[in-house]
Formats: sequence, C-alpha cells, structure tokens
Amino acid sequence: MWNPDVYLAFADHRGRPFFDLLSRVAADAPRRVADLGCGPGNLTETLGRRWPGAQIEAWDSSPEMVAKARERGLDAAVGDIEGWTPRPDTDVVLSNAALQWVPGHRDIVLRWTRQLAPGSWIAFQVPGNFDAPSHRAIREVARREPFAEPLREMPWREADVVGDPEDYAGLLTDAGCTVDAWETTYIHELRGETPVLDWITGTALTQVKARLSEELWQQYRRAIIPVLAQAYPVRADGITFFPFRRVFVVAQTR
Repeated sequence: MWNPDVYLAFADHRGRPFFDLLSRVAADAPRRVADLGCGPGNLTETLGRRWPGAQIEAWDSSPEMVAKARERGLDAAVGDIEGWTPRPDTDVVLSNAALQWVPGHRDIVLRWTRQLAPGSWIAFQVPGNFDAPSHRAIREVARREPFAEPLREMPWREADVVGDPEDYAGLLTDAGCTVDAWETTYIHELRGETPVLDWITGTALTQVKARLSEELWQQYRRAIIPVLAQAYPVRADGITFFPFRRVFVVAQTR
C-alpha cells in the first residue's frame, strides 16, 4: 500500500526530475495530457498551468494516491499502466518514476508509438539505481531471518529492470520517433536520523512492508538502519548525501 504522506515527505527532491523531464517536451498546445503514475497529484496539477487549454488525465494503480489526486481537483482514475490506452486526442503522455514497476514496459511504450498520432510526445523518467547501496541493503536484510521466508517470493527488481538512455534511444528511434535520452545523478542532501530509510520507505520498501507483519516490519527497519548508515554516513554538519541516478527519455512520434 502506498502512503501519500510518506511519499510527499521528499516532494521537492522527487519533483525535480519531473520538471527536468517536462522541460524537454516542446508541445505547444496539446489537447490532452496523460500523466501515468500520477501519485498524489502534486506534480500533475502543474501540467494545467503549463498547458491551460489541455485536458489533464491522471492515472495511478494506488487508490490511496488517486484519492489524494482527486482532492486536488484532478481527473484521476485507478488503473494499471498496462491497461491504459490513449484516447484519440492524446498529444502528450508523461510517466514520472512509474514504468520501473511495470513488467514489459518497453513493449508498452512501443505500443503507444503506434497508437498516438504523428507529432505526439512520450516522456518518461525511471530510476536507474537498482544496484545502488540502498537497494543492495534491502535485499541483504531480506535474506536474513526472520524475514527470509515471508519475503521469499518477493519480485526483486535487479539493475536491468530499466534500460540505459542508449537502449531506449535505439528502441524508439527504430520505432520511427525522434528521441532525446539522457541520464542524471542527483546528489540529494538529506537530513534526519534515518533519512535514506525514510526515503526508501515511501518507494522501494512499500512491497517489503506489505509482506511483513507490523512486528516483523519494525524488526526489519531496525536491522536495515545500520546497513544504510554505513553506506550513507551522516556528515558532521548533519547532512547525508544520497546519490540517485535517473534515466530520462523524450520521444516525438512521426
């Protein structure tokens, strides 16, 4: 279960890649803009200010996130990205930090290129940090007792769950698109006693938490804290640097 409040604790950090992605979408006056994986809608609502004449469509698999998005007045619907199909007037499809959760997302993106009208835009950003110390720590602690059994069927996402910029550029160029692809590693300055744990609790650890009882979850938290502290030490000034690699792709259909 996704917790919008936990997710929004790092809203500024999580929002920066969204705007970096959006800055490369050169659509002038799109009729419909779809945000797939809209989360609580805090970023989606900025699309209406960017394109005031567009119909903004929001989509997320989490009922909790969609409820928050609707509180902001957004036309948000609950559904998996796999099941989403662009309406005929869709000119821009955005997905910020969501496709990494979708098996076979490359095939889905290719399907969009065939369904969208020429001149439409597809823009997505995915984390490229699945081999980072934070994710290695998640898997390491999960192999320990008493967590190993309840997490035995956990669908771990390895480093190759997302592609490199060149991979996506080749895929979409071959599909007839004009492509802009790149990667950025952000060095987030975090504060607090357990800042990296707090960050991943709102994202990477959601599935772990869902598979553990409350007692086991608290034990898991206590077990991973020293592992994360060693990988991401707190500086004397109280700052913890948290490197986060992200992959960006903007494609225009032809």
